[in-house]
Amino acid sequence: MLTGDLIVADELNEEACWSAVLSRDEAAAGAFVFGVVTTGIFCRPSCPARRPKRQNLRYFGTAAEARRAGFRACKRCAPEGVSPHERQAEIIRLVCRRIEAAEDMPSLTDLSRDAELSPFHLHRLFKRVTGVTPKAYSAAVRARRMRGGLVEAGSVTEAIYEAGYASSSRFYESADEILGMEPRQYRAGGKGVRMSFAIGRCWLGAVLVAATERGICAILIDDGEAALIAALRARFPAAEIAPATVDFADRLAEVLAMIEQPQMADRLPLDILGTAFQQRIWHALRRIPYGEKATYAEIAARIGAPKAVRAVAGACAANPIAVAIPCHRVIRGDGHLAGYRWGLKRKRMLLAREAGTEAAPPRWPPIRSD
Repeated sequence: MLTGDLIVADELNEEACWSAVLSRDEAAAGAFVFGVVTTGIFCRPSCPARRPKRQNLRYFGTAAEARRAGFRACKRCAPEGVSPHERQAEIIRLVCRRIEAAEDMPSLTDLSRDAELSPFHLHRLFKRVTGVTPKAYSAAVRARRMRGGLVEAGSVTEAIYEAGYASSSRFYESADEILGMEPRQYRAGGKGVRMSFAIGRCWLGAVLVAATERGICAILIDDGEAALIAALRARFPAAEIAPATVDFADRLAEVLAMIEQPQMADRLPLDILGTAFQQRIWHALRRIPYGEKATYAEIAARIGAPKAVRAVAGACAANPIAVAIPCHRVIRGDGHLAGYRWGLKRKRMLLAREAGTEAAPPRWPPIRSD
């Protein structure tokens, strides 16, 4: 359920509200409350009490409206205070700040003591809100420090300890995952990293697919081959970039088929390098169903950071994997299209194609990559 579905022409959509009540949708908190005429009580959509009959419900935009209509607040879900969803998001925000400020990773026991939760409850809540575990979030924080430190620090060893790793061996165990290359290569701008690419055509235009040994690292779309290659080299300026061999044809065909049928995107091995926060946003984007849209505010709410609308927009703009991470399905709150890294024309074409309102132009044969 997208919260924008709840309001149509400035009025509550009763069908969507009833659906939110049925599913006890926490994301709908703040959008409306419902009153039960047989009890005189009003509740949040996520209230855990037994669901009332649909014909006994009345919907209100605010708790104040429900009170003016003669309803009293439910003591179980407390619809006039901070919602459990908001309270949990604030707890996790504070835990994230604690992890980010610490030189060494705090233990789960320490974090749970600060949050006044059991370690099990905190671990489960943290993963549900952020999409990653506390340990994974801490690793992402250290990795971000490491990537920045390698450029600025006097040596690799200095950068390792300043990033918060207890030992250099601990860092080198995960260096490939963090950097995608040797630390010294990273300091040298990616020198020595091998990357293959191939270019084909689909109904959106020319498509470049590039991959390291770990998986796909870029899917770029433009009008011509030269612009695509220039964009790839600008993104990885010191890498050793070469046209792919014949055996890469299957990977290119997979991507072109995915663009024709975006539902296949989950099958692709994606090598996505981004911050933990960007990863959360990109994960949320991949959950937008085919043929549907979401606003930036709705995506922010889904990841438990309702005020991070600009950050969501920034992550969409930084998305290196076109179509597979469907940032084209994100629109402004007023229903209009916002910017799209691959051009608004392509965004309209993708949305129209998914909505079934526009047939795709004929496909072109692949462009040679050599």
